Amino acid sequence: MIKASELRGLSNEELSKKERETREELFNLRVQIATQQTTNVSRINKARRDRARILTVLREKTLDEGSNKSK
Repeated sequence: MIKASELRGLSNEELSKKERETREELFNLRVQIATQQTTNVSRINKARRDRARILTVLREKTLDEGSNKSK
């Protein structure tokens, strides 16, 4: 599990890369479950939560940059 505090230290490019990797991982997990290659469905929930954390931190940074530009 990725901690939000760890994510806040990354740049936007690094966060975007991590989001892309997590999205691909989610896709692969769904395919594995559909083809019965794995039965560990808890990994999907973990990946979904990690992706949500990444997107939240990206959004925070975007809003912070926008508020700094308007000042």
